[in-house]
Amino acid sequence: MKNIAYVLNLVQFDYTLPEALIAQFPLQQRTASRLLHFVCNGNVFDDLKFVDLQQLLREGDLLVLNDTRVIPARLYGNKPTGGKVELLFERVLDAGKAIVQLRTSKSPSTGSHLIFAGNVAATVVGRQDEFFVLQFNNRAEIEALLHESGQIPLPPYIRRKAGQEDLERYQTVYARHEGAVAAPTAGLHFDQSMLKQLQCQGVESVCITLHVGAGTFQPVRVQEVEAHALHAEQMNVTQQVCQMVTDCKRRGGRVIAVGTTVVRALESAATKQGIHPYTGDTNLFIYPGFQFRVVDGLITNFHLPKSTLLMLVCAFAGYEATMAAYRHAVAQRYRFYSYGDAMFIQRASQQV
Repeated sequence: MKNIAYVLNLVQFDYTLPEALIAQFPLQQRTASRLLHFVCNGNVFDDLKFVDLQQLLREGDLLVLNDTRVIPARLYGNKPTGGKVELLFERVLDAGKAIVQLRTSKSPSTGSHLIFAGNVAATVVGRQDEFFVLQFNNRAEIEALLHESGQIPLPPYIRRKAGQEDLERYQTVYARHEGAVAAPTAGLHFDQSMLKQLQCQGVESVCITLHVGAGTFQPVRVQEVEAHALHAEQMNVTQQVCQMVTDCKRRGGRVIAVGTTVVRALESAATKQGIHPYTGDTNLFIYPGFQFRVVDGLITNFHLPKSTLLMLVCAFAGYEATMAAYRHAVAQRYRFYSYGDAMFIQRASQQV
């Protein structure tokens, strides 16, 4: 995707964030967070409350949500020698195989065994880039192990163990399809009452599914952004989604993506001829220079420096405007990352 006249360098997507602004816990109420509102390529920032989103959306708009459900994907076990192992599932495959991240004092070799609760054993059968491939007896054994012994996989920048409240709060209220190892965090701000109020004012909603993988936290290790390869994630955009997006466009409404995962799913399913149903993997990497076909507005949290998620926001809102917005958010002491505050970004031609 070389449709820009210069090379994007990783350092361009860096910014300084005081550690005190990284939210370690969710607020007591989902809708109590703050909302930074601005228009693409603009430099005027409105400091609002998340509930003010109801005044920014209008009849005929379409809110697109990601209904993936986070699985208890973090698991602890041992090597036969007694060494401890921390495991984070990326994806469960057929025939009892699973792709995982492993944290251990020494990387296990192919053929070695790992032991988990209830004497469930797995064999290391290979590697996929930074991930390991484990063989269990069957898929049912994996699912039972996760639900009996797994923990909610909070991101590494939340420096505490997952607690009881995270079982509820690290899920959206509309989560349905299990498979994610990280929450689509822009959706964490909505509660059922707010969704119902939006519906009453004529804002439609529909769900795609994209199972967020552990790769979302993998750092970009190359300096030239275009050389980075994004990990594939499973997604499903249904015929209903496509029809509602098409109808929204025809009536002059705005397609509002709730989160970067929704942007990737919708744009992965789009062509010059429109949006079409799609089920499968996507490794679409969106960075400045990308031509958006579907999304008119984006609700998103604040993302890590040098991350692919920040690059996506820069692609949508404009690099200078996005980085200025982040500087504003730091100065105004917004709360950052998964349990933090939100942004609502509109295209310049789609102002309220």
